[in-house]
Amino acid sequence: MNLTQIQKHLGVTADGIWGPSTASAVAKALGMAKPALTSEFDGNLTVRMLQELVGHEAIVLEAYKDSRNIWTWGVGVTSRSGHSVERYKDKPQSIEHCLKIFAWLVMEKYAPAVERAFQGRELSEAQFSAALSFHYNTGAIGRASWVKSWVAGKPTTARKQIMNWTKPPEITNRRKAERDLFFDGKWSSHGKATVYPVRKPSYSPDWGGAERVDIRADLKRALA
Repeated sequence: MNLTQIQKHLGVTADGIWGPSTASAVAKALGMAKPALTSEFDGNLTVRMLQELVGHEAIVLEAYKDSRNIWTWGVGVTSRSGHSVERYKDKPQSIEHCLKIFAWLVMEKYAPAVERAFQGRELSEAQFSAALSFHYNTGAIGRASWVKSWVAGKPTTARKQIMNWTKPPEITNRRKAERDLFFDGKWSSHGKATVYPVRKPSYSPDWGGAERVDIRADLKRALA
């Protein structure tokens, strides 16, 4: 009997992944006082989750204009978030401040949408992180067919469907990483992010000035 069959027998989501809900169900069935090998994820954002998401994005320390001429700052933050970013024109901020606003945005705007989309199903840290990354990039967690399939207990179908979200083609590697993280628990970030300066007077990112920076300490302070 494989893990998916065991999950079906126990009445938990048959996703083929050993997560908190499966471990708890097995522990209960075996009469154990505490579930074995459960995830320590408690539903709150962690440094590991945010560094994974930032690893797919980039950080720009002062306001710039994106490809649609919209003022943007930090980790892809615009004023539509409720945090005015025009204030950062010609005023570079620290990485810690960029990440603090980013963490606030994820907690207030994106994490709740992910929780609603999965209808109260218990997610591991890796699964929640992958879903957050997908939603931060697409804004479509609530209507994505792969999410609906996973909630319905069809993980094989869901794994295939997440790869339908690969337009433009440049996003394919990110989607593969999100797929592997959600379904296999495979993390891709090593704690570093790309930081870009701003080219003036166009106020576009200076792609040639990229710098790789370890953001783990800044993320810890941002979440403190």
